[in-house]
Amino acid sequence: MDYVVEMLNIRKEFPGVVANDDITLRLKRGEIHALLGENGAGKSTLMSILFGMYQPDRGTIKVNGKEVRIASPNVANDLGIGMVHQHFKLVENFTVTENIIMGSETRKWGIVLDVKQAGKKIEELSKQYGLNVDPYAKIEDISVGMQQRVEILKMLYRKAEVLILDEPTGVLTPQEIQELGKIMKNLIAEGKSIILITHKLKEIKEFADRCTVIRRGKTIGTVEVAQMSEAAMAEMMVGRQVSFKVQKAESRPKDIVLKVDSLTVKSGRKSIALNDFSLEVRAGEIVGIAGVEGNGQSDLVEAITGLRKAESGHIYLNGKEITGLTIRDRIESGVGHIPEDRQRRGLVLDYSIAENMVLEVYHKEPYSRRGILQKQSIRQYADHIISSYDVRSGEGAESKARSLSGGNQQKAIIGREIERSPVLLVAVQPTRGLDVGSIEYIHKRLIEHRDKGNAVLLVSLELDEILNVSDRIAVVNNGELVGVVRAADTDENEIGLMMAGVRREAGA
Repeated sequence: MDYVVEMLNIRKEFPGVVANDDITLRLKRGEIHALLGENGAGKSTLMSILFGMYQPDRGTIKVNGKEVRIASPNVANDLGIGMVHQHFKLVENFTVTENIIMGSETRKWGIVLDVKQAGKKIEELSKQYGLNVDPYAKIEDISVGMQQRVEILKMLYRKAEVLILDEPTGVLTPQEIQELGKIMKNLIAEGKSIILITHKLKEIKEFADRCTVIRRGKTIGTVEVAQMSEAAMAEMMVGRQVSFKVQKAESRPKDIVLKVDSLTVKSGRKSIALNDFSLEVRAGEIVGIAGVEGNGQSDLVEAITGLRKAESGHIYLNGKEITGLTIRDRIESGVGHIPEDRQRRGLVLDYSIAENMVLEVYHKEPYSRRGILQKQSIRQYADHIISSYDVRSGEGAESKARSLSGGNQQKAIIGREIERSPVLLVAVQPTRGLDVGSIEYIHKRLIEHRDKGNAVLLVSLELDEILNVSDRIAVVNNGELVGVVRAADTDENEIGLMMAGVRREAGA
């Protein structure tokens, strides 16, 4: 059998946790091989071992049939292994070309960097694989989907034969996901082999040839994707049957909790990001905001939560104007916020989980008395959230936030925000990067929060999530409200058209 990579009986321990427990994965030449598992199952650890970022405690790795020791990412590069990480590793104010050649610069006569020559080569590679990347654009000016292609180009520039993609679709729009699918097929056609780390079953069905499932650090099995249903793969991954349908009673909306009235917000570049926008969310309902990324959703959320100033218009919470209030005053008034970027906005990565859980309440009893933090109360509160929300980490509440897998960081933030029982919960991409078991659980908690008589504003790029969880759906396009529809009376097709700016016919 022609295997390009074999990882045999790999074991890796960290303090308090066995991340990989005797895992075996074999990658055939010219295939897309999915690596499927829950958050914290050990997928990223296994791939970091293949990419030379960690050393295994036990087990062997073979590349093209020869046993190798991958001591660092440079060794991996030399062996033809490249990796696109979940959180991209790009320098924002450098150009695409500068980012790609960093660390493997070609020099002219040993002194001058030959950026021009590199730019040409990058343009050729981009054409060859259908990537459409402009080598001279700055990273800060291009979309997330385009940044990902830059990461793929970085590997191709270094002549990678094996490409590891870690959760590549977590930050992409549905259209970009289809594009990525085409790119992967082009790569395979050119003789490359791909390992796709993911927990999105739909994408595995669509793109992968074979799939290895790991659960809690152990290999459950490797299957031919064409012969497996999504439900069967979900059960292998989570160890139980998972319901893809959200169970909820009809909502019984009461008084208006959030009222946004003719709100206008400018984006950083002084252009109007949100224009004359009005919306109401009532107690006991979930209102979903649907739209293609970058159409004003983030600006709306930042204006409501106090992260950005409104140019004009008003925001009311339970009838009281909060437009000019500080962030802390809004939190005290009952606003909860699950932010879009968990690492930049949701957590202080070098604080422990316990410290992160009290960021909004540390100045109150029982967490502090007369200005002194009460470690035990903080610890108990954090332990309660960790067990309620199944936050998995090596050292419990003492674990540093950055040591948790992305999905577990997400669960910790959601636990912190819902536990404070806010009257308005603004949930932005709450299940981004979560596996089916966790998604099912978070959806339940959002609906429970609604059923206790609170208001939930749900912003998500996942259309099924918006349709499944929301009671009403507000569609934004280009900073304006296209319309509001009842979730029960609409479908993906209609919402998709509205997202493109097509208004619903009156009386339709």
